[in-house]
Amino acid sequence: MTKTRVGIINVTGYAGVELARLLCRHPMVEVTSVTGRSVAGQKLSKVFPHLACLDLAIESELGEVDLVFSAMPHQESAKEVIPLLEQGLKVVDISADFRLKDANDYTRCYGFTHPAPQLLVRSVYGLTELHRDKVRSANLVANPGCYPTGAVLALAPVVKNGLIEPDIIVDAKSGISGAGRSVSLQTHYSEANEDVTAYALGGHRHLPEMVQELKMLRPRQTPSVTFVPHLTPMTRGILTTCYASFVSGKLSSGRKGEDEVRQLYQDFYKDEPFVRVTDSPPHTKHTCGSNLCLIYPAIDHRTKRLIVISCIDNLVKGAAGQAIQNMNIMLGFPETTGLDAVALYP
Repeated sequence: MTKTRVGIINVTGYAGVELARLLCRHPMVEVTSVTGRSVAGQKLSKVFPHLACLDLAIESELGEVDLVFSAMPHQESAKEVIPLLEQGLKVVDISADFRLKDANDYTRCYGFTHPAPQLLVRSVYGLTELHRDKVRSANLVANPGCYPTGAVLALAPVVKNGLIEPDIIVDAKSGISGAGRSVSLQTHYSEANEDVTAYALGGHRHLPEMVQELKMLRPRQTPSVTFVPHLTPMTRGILTTCYASFVSGKLSSGRKGEDEVRQLYQDFYKDEPFVRVTDSPPHTKHTCGSNLCLIYPAIDHRTKRLIVISCIDNLVKGAAGQAIQNMNIMLGFPETTGLDAVALYP
C-alpha cells in the first residue's frame, strides 16, 4: 500500500516533535520531510534521539509531500501555509492563524494584520467532535488551541441544549510545555517549580476561540466568558473547571437533576472515540500521552450551579494528537488510526 507523504514545518517545537513521535508509528502515512531553521542540515535523530525511527534530515525547506502540518508560531505560520494552499496541498495548521473567523480579532488579540482574511472563511475549525463533516472535505484545518479544546468540549452539551445561562467562568491550569520550547524567565525551572500563578487576566488569546465556538453551538445566545489560565509546575496536561448557573426550570432538583446532566453528556459523546465521561473527577495524569479528553459534570445544589471538569494532554489532544485526528478524517482514514496509545501512568 502506498502511504501518504506528510511533512512537518517546525519539527523542533514541542507540537512538532510530538507530531513526529505520534506519526512515527502511523500505519497509513510516512513522514518524508521535516523543517527546522535553527538546526537545518542535522539528522532528526541527533537533535531528538527518541525519534531514531524517522531516518530524516531536518531541512530548511519542505520537500515533496501530500499533506502538511504547520507547527510554526502564530503570524509566522500563515506565511508558510498560504503558498502551500496555492499549490493545492492539504494543510493542518497548529498555530492560531486560521482559527478565528473575524480578521479584526488578529489585530486585537495577536497584534498583527491577517495576510489572507479570505482564507478565514474557507478554513475549518478542527474541533473534530463538533465539526467532523466540515473537516472531511477541508483543505485547510485550523487546529484548536489547547485551552479552548478542554473548555469547549466541557461546555458543549449544556450550551447546545440551552441548560445554562450565558455567564460562564472557565478556570484552567496548564503544564509548562504549553508555553512552548523557547527559553523564558516564566518557564525557568527555578521560577516555575513549586509555584502556581494566574496570568493573562486582561484577556487570553484563546478566549475569542471559546466564545466563537460556544456561540456557534447556540447562535441565539452570546456567551459571556471569564477565562483565567494558570501555569502549574508540571510538564503536560490541562485541567479545566467550568462554572455556570442553570436556566431556571430546565433541570430537575436533587439526584434526578444530576442523573439528567450526566445522561446528557453521555448521549452527546456516546460515539466519540476520544471523549469519555468519567465516574469521578479526572486527573491530568489520566490523559498523559493520550488523545483523550476526560469530562466529569457535577452540580453544586447549594448554588444551583453546574461544575464541569475536563482533562487533556495539551500536547496530544490539545495539539499534535488532535491534528492527526483531523488528518485522518481529511484523508479518509479511520479516525483513531495512530492514536490508540494508552495514557502513561503514573
